[in-house]
Amino acid sequence: MAEAKQNILGTESIGRLLLKFSIPTTLTLMVNFLYNIVDQVFIGRAAGIQGVAATNVAFPITIVAAALALLIGDGCGANISLHLGRKEQEEAERTFGNAFVLLIGAGLLLVLIGQCFLRPMLVLFGASPTVLEAAAVYMRVILLGQPFAMCNMAFTAIIRADGNPRYMMRSMMIGAGLNLVLDPVFIFGLQMGILGAAAATVIGQMVSGMMALAYLPRFQHFRFRKKHLRLNGATVRRIGFLGLPSLCMQTATAATQIVMNNLMRNYGALTVYGSDIPLSCYGIMMKIYQMAHAMFVGLASGTQPINGYNFGAKQYERVKQTCHIAVKASLVISVVWFCIFRFGGSFLAALFVKNVPRYQEFAVHCFRLYMLGFFVYGLPQVTGAFFQAVGKPVKSLMVTLSRQVLFLIPLAVVLSARFGLDGALAAAPVADILTFLLASGLLWWELGDWRKKGWIV
Repeated sequence: MAEAKQNILGTESIGRLLLKFSIPTTLTLMVNFLYNIVDQVFIGRAAGIQGVAATNVAFPITIVAAALALLIGDGCGANISLHLGRKEQEEAERTFGNAFVLLIGAGLLLVLIGQCFLRPMLVLFGASPTVLEAAAVYMRVILLGQPFAMCNMAFTAIIRADGNPRYMMRSMMIGAGLNLVLDPVFIFGLQMGILGAAAATVIGQMVSGMMALAYLPRFQHFRFRKKHLRLNGATVRRIGFLGLPSLCMQTATAATQIVMNNLMRNYGALTVYGSDIPLSCYGIMMKIYQMAHAMFVGLASGTQPINGYNFGAKQYERVKQTCHIAVKASLVISVVWFCIFRFGGSFLAALFVKNVPRYQEFAVHCFRLYMLGFFVYGLPQVTGAFFQAVGKPVKSLMVTLSRQVLFLIPLAVVLSARFGLDGALAAAPVADILTFLLASGLLWWELGDWRKKGWIV
């Protein structure tokens, strides 16, 4: 049996394991987000502010795809880690088979719904009349690549649980490299404009997706078996149960993007900037933010197989050690990115659109105000992953949903009504600090309970 092999998750140095699992996952996610950034850079040079705004309002559909992929992938990966830690080989393989069926079905359903309700969705996402048609052209093509993008994201978590996080890093980098080459060819060489950007992205996603599927016969600690493709109610519920925090986090991210797009459009129209400059600036900021966020997600995701396996094997001290190292790393990364957002806004904005003074002015202001509390951003990310890995999705859900749903969205709506654009942007740092306090309290309480039970010292 494959499981007869010693699993390094229970024996190797925690620091070495975190590097092994977190760095490839982080790079994989950053490369995935690089698709959107590369498109934005080329579109900004070819179509200006309106082109950037058009792709920004289509961006929530990629977040919805990520939500579905991570629901299935993270739920599957967390369950597999727990099953392997308990030596439950058959359950691990049934979990993967069921997750595979769910992933394919969800991808096809997303394409169908998106194509049927394309323009109403874009209006909901915050499209202004001046960018609606361009956004529709872009999104109609982007939808075709989402099933493959979902395979990439879901398989990242599942292959990580199998102990080989580097494989998906390579596949994503190949797809991103292809996108980088095809973007200027399609946009400028073939004069396809925004349509060319979408086509280049989809081709890159398809290549990466096919590489992810090619891993099916290569799993080391469990196997892909046809008999487990029949959905089992209990297995599906367990996948959904542990994947729910990831789904909710991504759904909340999409909801935040939609709400903020609408606030930028509505309150921007009342200023000298108009609707399109705030829409494009917020969209650009979110693309850079996703690169920063990828580092925290990579770190948090890297802890999950370590925590899940060792919690299942009742090696609680290794779980505590993993948590402590991840918390310290998250705080260091948070401070670094806070400095980048604080002092590098002008440089970052100029990557996308040049020689538009009002755009540059608002972009710098946007970076500085919205990211004012980013120095405490990281701890809630690793705390949510900790609770997810040890089988406590309710607490994980509290942490992952609090920033966007409990704090950011309500504050943005209330403060924007009083202070306009600045009120909407100022909601973010307040939400970051409140979420940090909540996550710290829950983590301190949980580890204190473990000490009372004698699990840790």
